[in-house]
Amino acid sequence: MAEVGFKKWIITFTVITASLLELIDTTIVNVAIPQIQGNLGATLEDVAWLSTGYAVANVIILPMSGWLGSRFGRKNYFLTSIIVFTLVSFLCGNATSLEELILFRILQGLAGGGLISTAQAILIETWPREDVGIATALFGLGAVVGPTIGPTIGGYILEIADWPWIFYVNIPVGILAAYCTITFIRETPKDGKGKPVDWYGIGLLAVAVGSLQTLLEKGESEDWFAAPYIVMLAVTSVVGLLLFIWRELSTDHPIVNFKIMRHRSFSIGMFTSFILGFGLYGSVFVFPIFAQNLLGFTPLQTGKLFIAGGICTIAMMPFIGIMLKKGVPAQFMATGGMFLFFLFCYMLSKSTLSSGTGDFFWPLVIRGFGMALLFVPLTTLAVQDLKGAEIGQGSGLNNMSRQLGGSFGIAALTTLIHVRQGFHRSNLVTNVSEYNPAFMEKVNVLINSFMAKGASYLDAKLMAMKAIEGSVIKQTMLLTYSDAYWVAGLIMLCSIPLLYLQKFKKNTNIPVDAH
Repeated sequence: MAEVGFKKWIITFTVITASLLELIDTTIVNVAIPQIQGNLGATLEDVAWLSTGYAVANVIILPMSGWLGSRFGRKNYFLTSIIVFTLVSFLCGNATSLEELILFRILQGLAGGGLISTAQAILIETWPREDVGIATALFGLGAVVGPTIGPTIGGYILEIADWPWIFYVNIPVGILAAYCTITFIRETPKDGKGKPVDWYGIGLLAVAVGSLQTLLEKGESEDWFAAPYIVMLAVTSVVGLLLFIWRELSTDHPIVNFKIMRHRSFSIGMFTSFILGFGLYGSVFVFPIFAQNLLGFTPLQTGKLFIAGGICTIAMMPFIGIMLKKGVPAQFMATGGMFLFFLFCYMLSKSTLSSGTGDFFWPLVIRGFGMALLFVPLTTLAVQDLKGAEIGQGSGLNNMSRQLGGSFGIAALTTLIHVRQGFHRSNLVTNVSEYNPAFMEKVNVLINSFMAKGASYLDAKLMAMKAIEGSVIKQTMLLTYSDAYWVAGLIMLCSIPLLYLQKFKKNTNIPVDAH
């Protein structure tokens, strides 16, 4: 039964606030990565697990959220997720080692997966059927804007406090959301009690995804298949995935219903959602590191850069729903979004070591418009052929695919940066030779400059070589980040043809979730 008046809006505020907690936390940690690296003595490859571990935990819990809400009651599951998320946020802020922080981030991701999926279902129950499109658009707005404004909020926090406060800020919001949930959200029946649990499916899903992510994260630093445990992870991820698919297709009570993959639009939509996650989360992970570590921006400066793009996304979202209802094909809007994302990556690939904050305004605005054109249209295309219970199952799988794409994007781009760093350095150092007139001219200018400041010839020569080494390192990283932007943009651009393998439908309703 739908709610009306004040109660409808307070429930809407509650569930969107709770889901935004989860969505913002997917990216808020990114601007703090350099500070966490220094404080906990971690490498970039290791600290990336703060994002990938969180995302993988989300991926594992999303397909199970419908069953958990049914078995324990949707309100109870939602409230428990809020409480656990808030408690673990406190533990994240108090972590004294990288291992502790990664563990708590994984627990935070498990609780967060329950927030995002259950919030959408509660919204649909709260709003009248004729207005369900509005409710879904509100949720979609949060799903896109949350990861985008995360770095902005993180930048403001880090300007006035240390990195633990990016987690402590969740506590008062979580307490408010928990209170409103207890007070205003109705109880739902526990109709899943007595049904068997697909523990084998849960275990195989965790093993397959966990092994694959570890393989992606550690493969490069361990020289890939030269390390026996990397080979074991590769075998485990492939075998685990195959066994998981077989298990889910053969059991009467699957955690993931793969039978809905028979719908062509949904099967293709799973992949395009994966690409959306790759671009959305991967770009938000790479850019803050690029801006702070290479260009010397502060966390606050980096965070402020995302504001304009976030405003563009917010402004565009209502028009996306209107255009869909007026019959504008979702394929056309998604094509525009993918092209704009490619343009964003292309513009960033042209950055230089002298680029300032003003140089990134328009690229991030373009990204904001692109993401608005991608989220709802891609979801619409994916679930347009689903009916009844398949809608809820498909929405869970679609969310899982987007989150998994994000974790793959972060892992793949981190690995790419590591690989291409060595490649570009090898090319650049070939120019550091006494037989290169341009190099010798640069060295002599630096030596004369240092000697003019009172240094001896030997000291001036040593200082000049150190300056050259610093320039090589910076130029190496600039070329490496440029490669990362190119890869992210080209993957999005090359996915456009897939959109036109999906059905064209006029007057498509914005899809709803129904766990």
